[in-house]
Amino acid sequence: MRIAFMGTPLFAVPTLDALIAAGHEVVAVYAQPPRPAGRGRALVPSPVQRRAEEAGIEVKIPVSLRNDAEQLAFAALDLDAAVVAAYGLILPEPILAAPRLGCFNVHASLLPRWRGAAPIQRAILAGDERTGITIMRMERGLDTGPVFARRETAIGGKTAGELTAELAQMGAALLVETLDRPGEPVAQPEDGTTYAAKIEKHEAKLDFARPATAVEWQIRAFNPLPGAFFEYENERIKVLAAETADLSGEPGTVLDHGLAIACAEGSIVPGIVQRAGRGAMTTAELLRGFVIPIGATLA
Repeated sequence: MRIAFMGTPLFAVPTLDALIAAGHEVVAVYAQPPRPAGRGRALVPSPVQRRAEEAGIEVKIPVSLRNDAEQLAFAALDLDAAVVAAYGLILPEPILAAPRLGCFNVHASLLPRWRGAAPIQRAILAGDERTGITIMRMERGLDTGPVFARRETAIGGKTAGELTAELAQMGAALLVETLDRPGEPVAQPEDGTTYAAKIEKHEAKLDFARPATAVEWQIRAFNPLPGAFFEYENERIKVLAAETADLSGEPGTVLDHGLAIACAEGSIVPGIVQRAGRGAMTTAELLRGFVIPIGATLA
């Protein structure tokens, strides 16, 4: 097929690779423009842009697709299909209608659960037991289009980073299978619809007024980014991994020399932590150089 690929983050790269490996003619790649990063705030291209350039594919980085010039240029590509994976820009009706077979979206949830921007993190935060990939035909609504295929996986104790990597590979394989035999998509049910709002940085502050199980979900949902954290003596400590325990006390209170922290129900025991400007370390390594006494209250 003659295809345009539209994606931006690392999650989308396996799908681009799979399209190339399957022999599809990827005539153009659309990605969001480079963003400033690092101390020097230099502009850094997205993972998809870098991969497309390595593969010798033309990369387009429009700020918007709402203007006539961009829409005419897209139509002129004479596409069989467009494939979208975490692109990050809204596709207006003329873009959706241009490819002969429409626009196929690789979405990291079991639609209609978790429509929207952050389905992987929201599934972990909600304590969902399973999630997966949905391949759907895009329409004007937010992730409302009819479904070609779904594939499930257990969440278990996976972090958002681990689950993202797994779903990226799963989505790439399922997308190629779907393009080989698209069939007729089936409308999504309205029952069970939930929305995965964009993650805000303030959500990563650990809330010890919640049960320990929910705090552990928070830690996994924000690993690697933005990193769940607590504050002590004006320093922010990220918690990258933790276990729950049966110790109890006033929420936010340190309960033992292993840094067990009381929650509304039970407690949380950090295993891997990170101080600002330093690498990840075990909790034991942290406590050798940064004393947090029993009875301290963490914010």
